[in-house]
Amino acid sequence: MDFEKYEGAGNDFILIDNRRNQFKADVATIKSFCDRHFGVGADGLLLLGNSRDYDFDMRYFNSDGHEATMCGNGGRCIAWFAIRRAISEKQLTFSAVDGIHHAQLVQEQQQQATIRLKMNDVEDFVQTDGNYRIDTGSPHLIVPVDNVAGIDVQQQGSAIRFSDQYKEQGINVNFVQKVAPLHIRMRTYERGVEGETLACGTGSVAAAIVHLLENNTVAGTVIIDAKGGKLRVSARREDNIFKKVWLEGPATYVFSGTYQTKF
Repeated sequence: MDFEKYEGAGNDFILIDNRRNQFKADVATIKSFCDRHFGVGADGLLLLGNSRDYDFDMRYFNSDGHEATMCGNGGRCIAWFAIRRAISEKQLTFSAVDGIHHAQLVQEQQQQATIRLKMNDVEDFVQTDGNYRIDTGSPHLIVPVDNVAGIDVQQQGSAIRFSDQYKEQGINVNFVQKVAPLHIRMRTYERGVEGETLACGTGSVAAAIVHLLENNTVAGTVIIDAKGGKLRVSARREDNIFKKVWLEGPATYVFSGTYQTKF
């Protein structure tokens, strides 16, 4: 099976052009593919498929092999994948599990590009016990902290994710430190990966929107420092809905290969 490896701010993915439906997306194969010791290794796997109305369709699977909700950094990486393979132009539209997304190539330099991805409007957010529960295409919990570097993300994140409140459906847990107005640092425990990832696109959108809420900012661009790099999220609040939500950051082609499936 031919594939390409990409990463977006350290969030890494296996990408497959599946327009001929040659890849059968079963749990065991995807889990083996994403295994960092016995497979290629990745946070998740992305399938680019045919779409009747748009440039392509995107399906995302976590490293546990199960199909997942929207992945923001995966969306940026699959856009760069499609542009590099001449499947799409520099401005493109694709369908995903949470609806339709637009993407733009901002700039490119050899294997790396800056990609902007239009996210859905965000209106589902609830404050609880000092934290925010918010859906940005995937469910997130935003936990404010004073020093994100000192957080045991594996221990504290898994404790929340597998708590009685969240264990059935799961939730992504984001620990967020305010650096300055419109500037935050964050670390994320991702469900399905069941560990810390170097960045999270939908988590960055969630954290940025909470930051705008907390600062009573109507519109702005928030810089997010993740372990794997910088992301930018811009949004505008209209009544109680955040619109014109864009996620921007690096997307990098890493390598290509052929994987012999074991199943």
